Amino acid sequence: MSGVEIRELECFLALSEELHFGRAAERLYVSQSRVSQLLSALERRVGGRLLERTSRRVELTPLGERFLTELRPAYQALRAAVDGARAHAAGGVLATLRVGFLGSANEHVMHAFGTFHERHPQCEVAPVELPLADPFGAVRRGDVDAALVCLPVAEPDLVVGTVLAEQPQLLAVPVHHPLAHRPSVCAEELADHRMIGLRSPAPRYWREAMVPPTTPGGRPIAAGPLVCTLQEGLTAVAAGLGTMLLCAPTATHQGRRDIAFVPVTGLPGSALALIWQHAKETATHRALDRALAEAPEPAAAPSAPPAAQDVRGTAGGRRVPETA
Repeated sequence: MSGVEIRELECFLALSEELHFGRAAERLYVSQSRVSQLLSALERRVGGRLLERTSRRVELTPLGERFLTELRPAYQALRAAVDGARAHAAGGVLATLRVGFLGSANEHVMHAFGTFHERHPQCEVAPVELPLADPFGAVRRGDVDAALVCLPVAEPDLVVGTVLAEQPQLLAVPVHHPLAHRPSVCAEELADHRMIGLRSPAPRYWREAMVPPTTPGGRPIAAGPLVCTLQEGLTAVAAGLGTMLLCAPTATHQGRRDIAFVPVTGLPGSALALIWQHAKETATHRALDRALAEAPEPAAAPSAPPAAQDVRGTAGGRRVPETA
């Protein structure tokens, strides 16, 4: 197959999972019009319509359902063959390790990447930003080889490796918000302010861990608009459409002057973990996991980022669960 044909198949797979042209375009890093072009080209090759698109929804046709059933295992086998060849050519360690991350990579993570490269100079680590609304999809599709995502992770097909130490959570609010200059905010006060939510395909349990529907005391938290990415969420915060919870290292790296980050008391900390597919585990995954586990504790995060941000706490740390 030519490169164009492979892209058509990737487009169809993305559309079959998202059932939304906009979200499929975001996953593929192309425009919606390009998604439409790729789908049309594939439908011409197949000789029939694969999706029905109306003003209200997108759904697979019977032909599309059958094509998806036959295509998915074949595509996964193709990706596995390519990954296997890459690993074999590098003596068991991939030439490029694509690592997904949410928000920003902290000092601990960057130190671990450096250590990994020193031990395996033939392998480059390529960071890939993941949308908050889809923390596991890129790993499953093979778009990245591994990813650092927020816990909890309850996905039976994914390995949970090294877990970084919990970090305090902070509330992002506009700089003119009544909470902006407070030294801290009690978790129960979250019920008094709307909170930016996350779109699917992130599973419900994960979205509710990132955006709790109630306070620890059971008070409901009003829902704000739904977003797909961190920057969409921060833009909505700056526009006064709601608040947003972030871990301290991610907040520290934002450097925005239109948003303040206020420590929240009474909430559990946020922790990152390295994940990868059980079925595609290689020596590379284990090597990166060791580098993360052995990375030294970083210095404390800055206590006063630019503008009105007030970020307290440390960035980094780790623990390795017995099941890793």
